[in-house]
Amino acid sequence: MVLFFNPFDNLVCILLGISFTVWFTLLLVFIIVPAIFGVSFGIRRLYMKTLLKIFEWATLRIERGAKEKNHPLYKPYSNGKMSKSKITFCEEIKEIRRSGSNRDLDSASEFEMSDIFYFARRGVESIMDDEVTKRFSAEELESWNLLTRSNNNFHYISLRLTVLWGLGLLIRYGFLLPLRVTLAFTGVGLLVFLTCLVGLLPNGRLKNFLSEKVHLMCYRICVRALTAIITYHDSENKPKNGGICVANHTSPIDVIILASDGCYAMVGQIHGGLMGVIQRSMVKACPHVWFERSEVKDRHLVAKRLSDHVEDKSKLPILIFPEGTCINNTSVMMFKKGSFEIGATVYPVAIKYDPRFGDAFWNSSKFGMVNYLLRMMSSWAIVCSVWYLPPMSREEGEDAVQFANRVKAAIARQGGLVDLLWDGGLKRGKVKDTFKEEQQKLYSKMLKPTWAPLTE
Repeated sequence: MVLFFNPFDNLVCILLGISFTVWFTLLLVFIIVPAIFGVSFGIRRLYMKTLLKIFEWATLRIERGAKEKNHPLYKPYSNGKMSKSKITFCEEIKEIRRSGSNRDLDSASEFEMSDIFYFARRGVESIMDDEVTKRFSAEELESWNLLTRSNNNFHYISLRLTVLWGLGLLIRYGFLLPLRVTLAFTGVGLLVFLTCLVGLLPNGRLKNFLSEKVHLMCYRICVRALTAIITYHDSENKPKNGGICVANHTSPIDVIILASDGCYAMVGQIHGGLMGVIQRSMVKACPHVWFERSEVKDRHLVAKRLSDHVEDKSKLPILIFPEGTCINNTSVMMFKKGSFEIGATVYPVAIKYDPRFGDAFWNSSKFGMVNYLLRMMSSWAIVCSVWYLPPMSREEGEDAVQFANRVKAAIARQGGLVDLLWDGGLKRGKVKDTFKEEQQKLYSKMLKPTWAPLTE
């Protein structure tokens, strides 16, 4: 047999070997090593400032081009809020009756057909000014950030702008996406491997110390996999052992955002697949609180497990998102009262994302986890601010619901979010009958004088 030597193949192998060596050397020097020691070279913040300059230029070009072509590419931004009438429920009904009847309004307490118009009008207003369902869709941007998905009405404006968008597409999918995928696999792989090693050590200070360092290092690598630029405020209020950290919930990456600045005990349901492997490895090095599927609905069991955890002051603070679902970071919705019934010190945390660089909101009814992560890793960056609020405790005479609302209001106020009383469960469920009954009770009070003799 005669073997032919092709020098071109040898050259290709050498070039590929050099490319991979340079690639992983750059990763190690500029990303992995800084993540281990918790330092930053300021490259990401310089990158963010550069993006802002480009966005400003692109916005000006779009406005100028749209103006020259009389093309309504952008409409004035509106937050959808309508002016509310300050008159009471009864006065609104009387106003409608006054326009269609000459009867004595004070004595007309029985039902009239014209009353239907009040409920029809309120229904239309609720549809137009729906402050609930719009919290489950991506936040509207005032300007274009050169991502196709942020402006479905994009049309050809100028050659320069189209070339810039194409160049951005090439950079995001040709350079940033492979880099971020590599970092994500590196961070997750190290987390599983190193936590398993730490788990072999006997319980003690050394194990706790190494577990904390391993978790911080791996989460910081995962943060860099998203090109996350995070600003932490008031670090003196960071959660302490034996407490409960509660935060508003926008995305699964909220966990990574917070855990890259401090270690927490996670709470959640046990999963299978890759997530299950990660959970089992993490719990070997740190006492997280995982529940079986059959245990999640047992409120007493969940409360007991959480109480036992916070009573041990040597254990990490528990991280909980009381909303129970992801909201689009424009508001904070109703907090479930379970974590506020335990009696532990609560450490509120407000998280606010900047949607100009990438939308962090996970619309789970529209995108699966893999699709969502792909969108995150192909965005420009994830930019957010985190505020650690002063610890709060349940006051005397205050029930769990009132305590939860007080904490929620503090988070909304600090993060510049709208404080809503609605349940985030409306994302997939129907409106509770109690909300419907409130409107029915208001209307029945008008008719009560007519019905009173019949109930005696």
